[in-house]
Amino acid sequence: MNSIRSHIRQLSLIMAVLLAFATTFSVSAHAGMVGTGELIQQQQVDLDRQQLLNMLETQEVKDKLSQLGVSEDQVAERIQNLTPAELADFEQQLAEAPTGEGVVGVIVLFLLVFIITDMLCATNVFSFVNCVR
Repeated sequence: MNSIRSHIRQLSLIMAVLLAFATTFSVSAHAGMVGTGELIQQQQVDLDRQQLLNMLETQEVKDKLSQLGVSEDQVAERIQNLTPAELADFEQQLAEAPTGEGVVGVIVLFLLVFIITDMLCATNVFSFVNCVR
């Protein structure tokens, strides 16, 4: 009986130490209210990204990008990495572009995004664009 009690004591001591370590290094979760405005804004950003990615699917845009030496994957990756503010600005420029420009306007906007990301040292697509850092 004494041997069982000594084993139980040792086991309870080990369990107490493990519990102390687990509570010391645990991360607590924080819950908060999500506003309707934030939810709608996130959905709008996702919708804008999807519309830009759909523009990449047109054959004219694919041909123009291949002529410029830029792959579709690079453009898609950059669209995914745009901040909501950059995406909103991009969408506004696209909406203000005359409808007759069509593909050329889209290509010019993509090139502007490439140049800006090259200037911010995020990418190195164009050798003539120097990093601002």
